Amino acid sequence: MSNYVEHNDQIAFHPGYYIQELVDASGLTQEDYAKRLGTTPKNLSLLIRGKQRLSPDMAHRLSRLHGTSMNYWLNLQNKYDELIMEFAADDDMNNEGRILDYFGYGYFTENFSLPPLPRQKKLQIETVRRFLKVSSLSVLSQRDLAVNFRSATSDISEKNIVNANVMVQIATNRALEIDTPRYDAEKFKKAVDYSLTLTTNHSGFYPLVRKAFLEAGVIFEILPNLPGSKINGATKKIRNSIMLMVNDRRLSSDTFWFTLFHEIGHIMNKDYGISFDSESGEREEAADSFAKDSLIPPDQYQAFIKTGHFDLVDITAFASLINRDPAIVLGRLQYEGYVRYDNATLNRLKRNYKVAIV
Repeated sequence: MSNYVEHNDQIAFHPGYYIQELVDASGLTQEDYAKRLGTTPKNLSLLIRGKQRLSPDMAHRLSRLHGTSMNYWLNLQNKYDELIMEFAADDDMNNEGRILDYFGYGYFTENFSLPPLPRQKKLQIETVRRFLKVSSLSVLSQRDLAVNFRSATSDISEKNIVNANVMVQIATNRALEIDTPRYDAEKFKKAVDYSLTLTTNHSGFYPLVRKAFLEAGVIFEILPNLPGSKINGATKKIRNSIMLMVNDRRLSSDTFWFTLFHEIGHIMNKDYGISFDSESGEREEAADSFAKDSLIPPDQYQAFIKTGHFDLVDITAFASLINRDPAIVLGRLQYEGYVRYDNATLNRLKRNYKVAIV
């Protein structure tokens, strides 16, 4: 480390720079100067080379040796520190601009009423910082910023990590604003059972499910998808409650309910974190199994499979029997290969949800 730092058209001088000038002007060796100062040659060398901060004690010694004030020396250190922080902030601003490019400012103007700021990137960065409540957008590139990343795969890019953290940060901040009772596992189980009765209530299920979950200490958030996040949902403990977030990237009725119950499965298993696309492993399999068995009772499903009849009338009748949206049954049949995904007649059973942010 040098005793001065150049950045663009500015130079930050460490107090050691000025001490070196005094040593040179004195005609003394560093060892002799150190003895007069009442310190060791090693300490003086570290200070001169800018590898050590100027302490109040050293400022006091220098002021007595040279007839100056302590504040003179302490102000040199403070000025150096301020400039170094400005240099770092300038570099970080460039990195923040790169991070902002991953998700784009338009996501916030379109979905969260942030003011339009065309061609004002610095102001966009500052506005998003305040909205997300982070000191720098650079922190969004950290894995496990807010919740665990269950995935250990190497194909998760920095963009995936950043965009996933943006969504979790938004959901977390919204959850922190809500007065929520302590999480109650028994109440939540009842709320989950209740939500299963709402799968055919396509236009009104969200506020009903959200209210029931909230009473059990679970804050349910549906957020607009941020392209490039590659996540389906996330769960996180907040104070004595739990945040459950899913996005609207897969809001056809079948995939929505499966995604929701997959995240519920993680809560039931006390396994909190982010769910990325195509994740595998025991924890993901356990959440998948919970979702499948909750949405379609397994014994009844196996009996239905044995019939081998999966046309529109059959699927609709079976869905009515188990009181589920027919799209949930269709989605399961398609996933397991009993029905083709390109069956236009059956695909009319699926509805595309568009859920307004509450």
